[in-house]
Amino acid sequence: MFVISKTIWAGVAALALLPAPATAQSNSLASDAAAFGAREAAQSMDLSPDGSRVVYVGPGPNRVSVVFVADLTSGTSTPIIKSSADPEILNWCAFGGNDRLACHYFAARFDDGHLLGYSRMIALGTDGLNVKSLGQPSSAYDARARQFDGRIIDWLPGQGHSVLMTRDFVPEEGKVDTNVVRTADGLGVVKVDLASLKTDIVERPSANIGDFMSDGNGRVRIMAVPQVDRDGQETGRVRYQYRTANSRDWEMLVDYQQDDFEPLAIDSTINSLYALKKIDGRFSLIRVKLDGSSTAETIASNPNVDIDDVIRIGDGQRVIGYTYADDRRRTVYFDPEYERLAQALSKALPKLPLVQFVTASADGNKVLFFAGSDSDPGHYYLFDKARKSLGEVMPARPELASRTLASVKSVTYAAADGTQIPAYLTLPPGSSGKALPAVVLPHGGPSSRDEWGFDWLAQFLAARGYAVIQPNYRGSAGFGDTWLGEKGFKAWRTSIGDVTAAARWLSSQGIADPNRLAIVGWSYGGYAALQSAVTEPGLYKAVVAVAPVTDLGKLKRDADHYTSGRMVADLVGSGPHIDEGSPLRHADAFQAPVLLAHGDMDNNVFVDHSRDMAAALRRAGKSVDYVEFKGLYHSLEDSSARTELLTKIGALLDRTIGH
Repeated sequence: MFVISKTIWAGVAALALLPAPATAQSNSLASDAAAFGAREAAQSMDLSPDGSRVVYVGPGPNRVSVVFVADLTSGTSTPIIKSSADPEILNWCAFGGNDRLACHYFAARFDDGHLLGYSRMIALGTDGLNVKSLGQPSSAYDARARQFDGRIIDWLPGQGHSVLMTRDFVPEEGKVDTNVVRTADGLGVVKVDLASLKTDIVERPSANIGDFMSDGNGRVRIMAVPQVDRDGQETGRVRYQYRTANSRDWEMLVDYQQDDFEPLAIDSTINSLYALKKIDGRFSLIRVKLDGSSTAETIASNPNVDIDDVIRIGDGQRVIGYTYADDRRRTVYFDPEYERLAQALSKALPKLPLVQFVTASADGNKVLFFAGSDSDPGHYYLFDKARKSLGEVMPARPELASRTLASVKSVTYAAADGTQIPAYLTLPPGSSGKALPAVVLPHGGPSSRDEWGFDWLAQFLAARGYAVIQPNYRGSAGFGDTWLGEKGFKAWRTSIGDVTAAARWLSSQGIADPNRLAIVGWSYGGYAALQSAVTEPGLYKAVVAVAPVTDLGKLKRDADHYTSGRMVADLVGSGPHIDEGSPLRHADAFQAPVLLAHGDMDNNVFVDHSRDMAAALRRAGKSVDYVEFKGLYHSLEDSSARTELLTKIGALLDRTIGH
């Protein structure tokens, strides 16, 4: 039997930085925008090896991020470090021993006129002191920009504060009057003590290496070598090599492959690699022996969707199962103990079926996990095996605690050619489900997909009284190669046609009033919203595009000066579809008012896409509102910015299709 305890800690210091939760359901636009626009109270939570504390990144005012360490026994939480958000943002922190942390942050800046993303890693104490950089120290003589420090590939459980991490080594040039010149160049692996910074080189750097993988016991066993062309552009093809357990020699695992093979994790107990491999056009999970034979066996496959990952637990990253998503996310466990625990948790938390194991204490006795649902943004919990007790650590979105959120239903509808398109339908709580104002919400990517669960943007729209449909149009990932097709740009007519069919289905089913339809999208979803307004100018009464691609030719040109340029060019392709599929070139076709939003430091889709689109619409005499967020990236990680964005979306929809 589980003992369900009260919240283990209140997180007072963390939640004091957030707006107070609403005390009752409210329909005012201001309160809805503030509640749904608030960032998650915690991300990337980690448990200390002794199970006594957690660390997580929480939101401060506006775009500031704060690292908190919470004591699970005393119930106190302490902010230890924060980002200035100008320009860096904290992504995650994790324990490297009981009293030492490793944290990762990101920033972007212009270098020779080109916007570059940078990431850095630091080590610090759980008191926020003794902060040290984990990357190679910068030099005024660095021969090139060092965009990324590297990443931790092995937390080396039981070895104190030491970790294995990849490191980008940058040589020096132009240095005179000294013989001390750095010459190492490329990616290597180092063993670093997070407290003293004592560093030992484990794998010497090489300029042609893309990544390494450890077996969880401190041994580097996999090496990835990306293929590049004569101009230094990556082709998207990767060669993987491996080592046997007691050798330093590299052997061939998979020669250059493109999107057909992906290593996931090494299980050292059986000397094998878990990897995804394309079989009959879909990713299956295979297990490959690393004993010199490279013998492979298929562990799992699905006739309809891709297997997408394995589940690992603890600092040693032991593999305990695998996942896939059809109409909902599914987990299949190899480990019988975790399978029993998952079943017990589903009974203890019947309204929170989406359970994700996060990590466990070093002795395995305490397990940190996250549980949520479509109508609940989720909660972090700690399960104590010895006590058989289950307690809540904290909710993910306390601002929504008192609100009745909408349920999400899996549906399918017919595209123009009869193909059945999977989608998710969200109806306003308490509504009749008939003759509603409705919003089509295509996802980004395009090589991504929507899943059943909580979505803050869809829930905001439902709270405002709108039916919402999220189509997994052809071009979406996760359904195999045939469904993925040419990934939404070369075959934009198919993808946009499927999005349009979602709107028509809502009307044909009586769910939507055909005269009160709008379309809202982010990234590729923003592109889909704009291009849908070009192809079906009378269908929608309002169009919202956040960080959208607006010109396919510009998308290719934007990548010219980056190592991914060739891959972007291959993705977008060449031909008449470049002009036909670029909404920027067809501003005259728009009939509905358009809202555009973009962060000016977006290094995923450059801000000029929205600036140019707004200018083109104005020249064409169309109704357009453009809001630009200074210093923000693609996902607009800023509670005040998101609140402003939702306020503008809500006002436009209320004015055009009715609350």
